[in-house]
Amino acid sequence: MKFPDTFHSHELLIAFSFFLLTLPLFSSSLPEGKGKEVPYYMTSDVKEVAGKSFDYIVVGGGTTGCPLAATLSDNFSVLLVERGGSPFGNPLVTDKRFFGFSLLQTDEYTSVAQSFISTDGIQNHRGRVLGGSSAINGGFYSRAREDFVKKAGWDEELIKKAYEWVESKVVFPPELTPWQSVVEFGLLEAGILPYNGYSLEHIEGTKIGGTAFDQCGKRHTSADLLEAGNPKNLVVLLNATVNNIIFSNNGKANESRAHGIRFIKSDGSSNHMHEAYLNKPGNSSTWGDVILSAGALGSPQLLLLSGIGPHDHLKDLNIPTIVDLQEVGEGMQDNPCIAKLVDTMPQKRLPEPPEVVGIADNFKFIIQAGVLPISFNASRMPIAAKLAFPISRGKLELDSTDPRQNPSIKFNYLAKEKDLDECVKMVQLLNKVTKSQSVSSFLGIKPQEKLMSNSDELRKLCKNNVRTFYHYHGGCIVGSVVDKDYRVYGVKGLRVIDGSTFQESPGTNPMATVMMLGRYQGVKLVEERREICS
Repeated sequence: MKFPDTFHSHELLIAFSFFLLTLPLFSSSLPEGKGKEVPYYMTSDVKEVAGKSFDYIVVGGGTTGCPLAATLSDNFSVLLVERGGSPFGNPLVTDKRFFGFSLLQTDEYTSVAQSFISTDGIQNHRGRVLGGSSAINGGFYSRAREDFVKKAGWDEELIKKAYEWVESKVVFPPELTPWQSVVEFGLLEAGILPYNGYSLEHIEGTKIGGTAFDQCGKRHTSADLLEAGNPKNLVVLLNATVNNIIFSNNGKANESRAHGIRFIKSDGSSNHMHEAYLNKPGNSSTWGDVILSAGALGSPQLLLLSGIGPHDHLKDLNIPTIVDLQEVGEGMQDNPCIAKLVDTMPQKRLPEPPEVVGIADNFKFIIQAGVLPISFNASRMPIAAKLAFPISRGKLELDSTDPRQNPSIKFNYLAKEKDLDECVKMVQLLNKVTKSQSVSSFLGIKPQEKLMSNSDELRKLCKNNVRTFYHYHGGCIVGSVVDKDYRVYGVKGLRVIDGSTFQESPGTNPMATVMMLGRYQGVKLVEERREICS
């Protein structure tokens, strides 16, 4: 029996030139803040920031960086540096009708999504806009599972408050489309039980999750959380890429402190370096930090560019070693995904982000569905399954000393036999969903009673058709690169706070947890400074 067609990311690149010609208003060069008044100072002029000092510098205005900067600005001056532009006024980001189109319009320097291909040969994307990947993803919102929080050793009450802070601003209950309702029934038919209804918790069974799209079809990104900050203390620098961290030696042997950053324009027009610094207080014990929140690719890349990482690798690129930290870039993971197209050919359906999820086999398998555009006037309907706990791990290294270029990344999808075995089980479950009576009836086809079960064929299918679920993490893992308070080992005044510190994906979608992490760690940092100064 022939297995139905699988869905490949490169199919999304078909026939987009017509879209670009007919919709010029979707240009990525929209003015910052167009259509939205922002309650903080936002600029793309690097000269306005160069030479200035701040209590905290947050590198990366993405899913974690925005809530972190907003929280810190309540008490301290904060510079937030984002390599991309503003999401406000850009329908590719804000309009639900154009969900997925941002992945089709990519370029080298300015598009809101930056494409990259891992050395595994799998195409992927990363956010390059204020709000980060929360501006280009499916907007599905679900908290981390309970044991993830316990393993992290986080304060559970403070975690709950941090989630609620995020949810009060950017999370909404969805109104299910007919297709999402069909998938919901298909998951239940496949035995993914119990039915949990609407829930923000990561619980086994079938449930409706929260969404970042409101009832008017407008996306709310992590950038919206900046509105909660103190506008007098917050400066947002857009379209600027940090080249490296500036370190100084405080006179003690082998002890360096971060005291600023060097940055360049993101558009490739100039390589001229500019600098910004941390304020130096009278009492040196109350220094602030440079905080990397540049994501699972950006944060380890910046550590390496700054001389923190394996000495031999840095030497190959003529980067002076500040700290020989072997684990930088190690432990990279992307949750392996298998997706099946359930429609027989492209249709003219409007794009749909996922709103329903099936969580099965002790949280190991995650199944969602959506409608994704492949051109201006055509879309496809994949149902996708994610392997939540792969044991295969990869590595990130530098290909170039240009911070605007993607690093080299290998995820080693399904390299371990155990992962292949789990993928086989996952595909068998996915097959039950896609061939359910509910899905078949909606598509107007007759369900197949006999499903593929040959293990060897399924293993081959997994190897040949694995793709990304866009939930990659690692590279700056807690306990290896940073301590439990997210301080980078071997230097002072430098932290990493984002998904690069995770050993595994926290749940259905990491967006909720990395947003929460920014708020949670911001509150912790404020408390820490208060205790030092008291």
